[in-house]
Amino acid sequence: MDQLWVILSVITLAAVAGLILVVGLFRGRGGKTKQLPPTPAPTEQPERTPPKANTYKPGAGAKIDTSGGTATLDRPTATPPTTPPPADTAPAPAPTDPEPELAEPTAPSLERPESARGRMARLRERLSRSNTALGKALLALLAGGKLDDEAWEEVEDTLLQADLGVEATTEVVDSLKTRVQVAGVVDEDEVRGWLHEELLKQVNPTMDRRIAASRVDGRPAVVLVVGVNGTGKTTTVGKLARVLVAEDKDVVLGAADTFRAAAADQLETWGARVGVPTVRSDREGADPAAVAFDAVKGGAESEADVVLIDTAGRLHNKSNLMDELGKIKRVIEKQSPIDEVLLVLDATTGQNGLRQAEVFAEAVDVTGIVLTKLDGTAKGGIVVAVQRQLGVPVKLVGLGEGPDDLAPFDPAAFVDAVLD
Repeated sequence: MDQLWVILSVITLAAVAGLILVVGLFRGRGGKTKQLPPTPAPTEQPERTPPKANTYKPGAGAKIDTSGGTATLDRPTATPPTTPPPADTAPAPAPTDPEPELAEPTAPSLERPESARGRMARLRERLSRSNTALGKALLALLAGGKLDDEAWEEVEDTLLQADLGVEATTEVVDSLKTRVQVAGVVDEDEVRGWLHEELLKQVNPTMDRRIAASRVDGRPAVVLVVGVNGTGKTTTVGKLARVLVAEDKDVVLGAADTFRAAAADQLETWGARVGVPTVRSDREGADPAAVAFDAVKGGAESEADVVLIDTAGRLHNKSNLMDELGKIKRVIEKQSPIDEVLLVLDATTGQNGLRQAEVFAEAVDVTGIVLTKLDGTAKGGIVVAVQRQLGVPVKLVGLGEGPDDLAPFDPAAFVDAVLD
């Protein structure tokens, strides 16, 4: 027991000696213990404004690049942040896109046809190609140097084949025989001159070929257009409207062909191209006389210069259709006289057209002839034949498919073209 107390005493003394030794070493370095600097009193910091969010939004053409793990805009710079409005101020309304301005509707441009004067000369080449057989054959026979009975028979046959007609052919041949007998031997130029004179005489340049297209006694002139199926009446009316517009005439069209569904539409299209109104019925099969009556009435109210009335094509041997044509004429005349009745004939039908012309003339008193497709036939003699048959002049001729290929008939230009 005494030994245990001795050991504990030794351990205690060793521990105290070690502690004294450590304290002595520390003081030997600084002499004092090192004090930490006092912590300064916290100062009041100004309140920081939180960073404003970027309000830029990509426009319609902006693209977003997500390569590299972050989303960035391909625009070089971003729009600077906007300042929020004061709390006591209402936010400004978002701008609205202005309403798009509607373009003013533009009126369709109207065609302005050239004057019809001189068209026969302009289209002379086309006409001469069609009728060259007549002129060349006659010149070859007459200038051949030997005009015996057989040669004169050939001259007659050539004129008859050209639809000149028997009476006109006889007159031309008899006159040429006399001239050749008096002159003796003749050259081609002299024969050409004689033939030109004789044909021009048959065409009769003294006939009045003017179209009634001016106001009469305070009312518009009324022109009724008639003919058989397929002669091109509706197209002729449309082309005639262009001829009159070129002469500064105010025109009204009447679509009295109510049996053919497309006739009124076709006529209205022709009129619209040159600013000419069309009076029509919306009901297919309507009374054509009523439509014609309304057209003349509308022309009078609008103080037009002329009213052109298109009628349905009809076969000349159908008495009921011809009677209907007479009814149209009578109904129109209840409010206005008819100043012109134009009969449209297909020049390629030749002598067959003469019988048609006679029947129409009996029904409606034809005052003038329109020969269509004259450029497509070598039988130019139909001009002479139909004039002699009816005693009325050819006033207009169709020389092609173009809208301005309807020409006032010029007798001298026609004969020149035949003999070219």
